[in-house]
Amino acid sequence: MALSDFFASETSVLLVPAWYSSQVREERDLPFAPGDYKVTPGPRWTVTSLKDGATIYDGIGPVEVRRSSTG
Repeated sequence: MALSDFFASETSVLLVPAWYSSQVREERDLPFAPGDYKVTPGPRWTVTSLKDGATIYDGIGPVEVRRSSTG
């Protein structure tokens, strides 16, 4: 058994702009801690997992990765 079997791991939430409003943000649950993601601003914002290099988000910004209130 690994230590992760005994301790809950930290999760995150990705906040992205809603396509239909400049005031509303959509939330997407992420499985890892906020420090496990890299946010790159630009014409298209990207969020990349530092654990496996996968692109989690590629779209309009600004975006933010925050600690989940449930994780």
